[in-house]
Amino acid sequence: MNRVAAIIILLFFCLPLWAFNPPGWQQKAQNPEFLHRSIKQLTDIMVHDIYAPPVASRTYSYISIAAYEAAIFDQAGHRTLAGQVNGLTALPKPAQPQTLWAPLAAVHSLLLVGKTMIISEARLEAFHQKILGEFKKTGMPKPVYDSSLAWGAQVARHIIAWSQKDGYRESRSFPKYSVDEADHTWKPTPPAYMKAVEPNWSSIRPFIMDSAGQFRPVVADAFATEKESKFFMEAHAVWQAGKHATPEQVAIANFWDCNPYKMNTRGHVMFATKKISPGGHWINITALACRKAKTNFTAAAEAYACVAMAIADGFISCWDEKYRSNVIRPETYINQYIDPQWTPQLQTPPFPEYTSGHSVISGAAAIMLTKLFGAQFSYADNTEVEFGLPVRHFTSFEAAAQEAAISRFYGGIHYMPAIENGMTQGKAIASFMLQKIATRTDVVVGR
Repeated sequence: MNRVAAIIILLFFCLPLWAFNPPGWQQKAQNPEFLHRSIKQLTDIMVHDIYAPPVASRTYSYISIAAYEAAIFDQAGHRTLAGQVNGLTALPKPAQPQTLWAPLAAVHSLLLVGKTMIISEARLEAFHQKILGEFKKTGMPKPVYDSSLAWGAQVARHIIAWSQKDGYRESRSFPKYSVDEADHTWKPTPPAYMKAVEPNWSSIRPFIMDSAGQFRPVVADAFATEKESKFFMEAHAVWQAGKHATPEQVAIANFWDCNPYKMNTRGHVMFATKKISPGGHWINITALACRKAKTNFTAAAEAYACVAMAIADGFISCWDEKYRSNVIRPETYINQYIDPQWTPQLQTPPFPEYTSGHSVISGAAAIMLTKLFGAQFSYADNTEVEFGLPVRHFTSFEAAAQEAAISRFYGGIHYMPAIENGMTQGKAIASFMLQKIATRTDVVVGR
């Protein structure tokens, strides 16, 4: 055998199996729509299952990190989050990296992790089998398909084990919240008078922050009922805004409502409607940005992971403050001290007022998305179309975050300090995240 023939034979056995299949399947099987559709399916299920906003944010983070870690195994320019994110240890190495297809492994890992975090498992399982079938139909060789599923399952097991140590399970058995009868504290509000949502969320392990209390906002203004007091004037401003809201302000309030469970009353009839969570809205904005920018699969996985972690830590920080300061909601205060007949434009959420969750997580998400896509990124937000609301257009993520924040004032459910200080709080969390972790090898991290 001559030297040329020997080299040809050697190259033959070194090439991956897909090199000898008809061309085309690789392009089909790396379509980021596989990822976008999988995350949207989880969103739809969480809407159906009525996930509280903090709980939804935790789910988005773990599924997105699973997808990212599975997707980057062969990407030289990307850095693992292991060793950077709290508690995440190094992931196992794939047994057959030469025959792996990262997008399939990522989607499989994401959905396996998702099944452990939602109620409607059968619904997700049906989608899972459908999308795996679509990967098969691309013409992907069976050895590649099988080894990719095996790698995705490895990653999923690692992420699931990590998630089970974050304190979530333990928080399910913590004592229930007892309503404080003091005048200045939060009370359940009409029409459903729902119990407090996730009063122990500050016990959950953060993803990036050192602790739940690391980014405490300035202290909430002191409760007072005198008409010349600062607190009374803040409540009076909410009352006036509600009475004189313009059609545009009402539209803004409704667009960003994002109430996972709203109780509606029509005479003697009461019925509930379900909507996307605030974090879910920003995750959908992430999908819109990825599609407009035509990001590849790995970059899309990176975007989801970064935005989801910023939102999740935003909720941990915000909820830590909410149940510390325990500030009374405008609806309760205004009805007692200003106008007994007044009702807010939006239904008051069942947890204390300070700070505004929308403001915190919108500020955090906007910082992350701006870092990924740029400061002047215009887009059409169609997130709420499926809930009967029209598209809104934004010239930047910062503009959207500002609108999301002020929407809570227009809606009558927050005083201005909770909005302004909440935005500062969320931006500080995301800025800290950008200094602490890196998803690219060409970025130097350091505080």
